[in-house]
Amino acid sequence: MSNDLHRAQAQMEQARTALEKALRQIEADDADTAGDDSIAETEHGKKEKKAPGTARGIETLFRSAYRVQMDLTGLADNKANMMISINSIIMSIILAAVAPKLDANPWLLLPTLILLAGNLISIIYAIQAARPRIFRQDINLQDLHHSAGNLLFFGNFANLSEDEFVQGLNTMMAEKSLVYDTMIRNIYGLGSVLNRKFSLLQAAYTSFMVALVLGVSAFMLVFVWLSQQTA
Repeated sequence: MSNDLHRAQAQMEQARTALEKALRQIEADDADTAGDDSIAETEHGKKEKKAPGTARGIETLFRSAYRVQMDLTGLADNKANMMISINSIIMSIILAAVAPKLDANPWLLLPTLILLAGNLISIIYAIQAARPRIFRQDINLQDLHHSAGNLLFFGNFANLSEDEFVQGLNTMMAEKSLVYDTMIRNIYGLGSVLNRKFSLLQAAYTSFMVALVLGVSAFMLVFVWLSQQTA
């Protein structure tokens, strides 16, 4: 468990480092081209500032954004799998070791139920976070021209034929603005999925923590009460 936690923390640190490096690269690219390309002559002889950002800087931004999103997705899945494993082990131990003794020791019932209920809630949230979710949207080639579809996500282009997919992808690559718009929408979609994953993970970890605190506290209170009764 500790190895999984250290691995998850290392992946988060690598993702943060990659994003900071990409941002520094973008700033360096813009600084290199600022002297020659920031001011351009217009047809009327006036000077105007060009739009910020170079092609290389934009590509670096998209590349780093995709990498960070995928790293965070892997981190969320690792955390969900770790929580599923921990709760499964605890529930197995309780059912195998404690449940057969409830008849002879009825005072174990309440703490056991508290711990099992919390573990069950936690594992349900963790499974929902790790469960694949597919948002399907049937699109056609006309939708692509209005940025209503995303050819980079299989849930959108799965209904298209191979010829339609090739035609749509060629059309998208021929229009630079359409390529950027599609990539931006894809990054937003990945971020929406990540937001839901981490929200479910937060609920899973909170449920596990509450169950652990209440369950252990209940066991301790019962032991104290029994010791007072026997004294």
